[in-house]
Amino acid sequence: MTAIILQSKITCPNCGHQKTEIMPTDACQFFYECEQCKTVLKPLNGDCCVYCSYGDMPCPPIQQNKTCC
Repeated sequence: MTAIILQSKITCPNCGHQKTEIMPTDACQFFYECEQCKTVLKPLNGDCCVYCSYGDMPCPPIQQNKTCC
């Protein structure tokens, strides 16, 4: 069994700012506000959360080959 990685580095597509965040394990995160430019990120079509769209690691349920929220 592979360990689940709970940290993901989110990159803002608007300004390029990056920040490492801890992903929730009990809920999807649909919105994320970039602390630099204040753009509110939403998941891209086909993705379940902002980590799957803009992070360097997918969310924990996707890492476990499960469906996300």
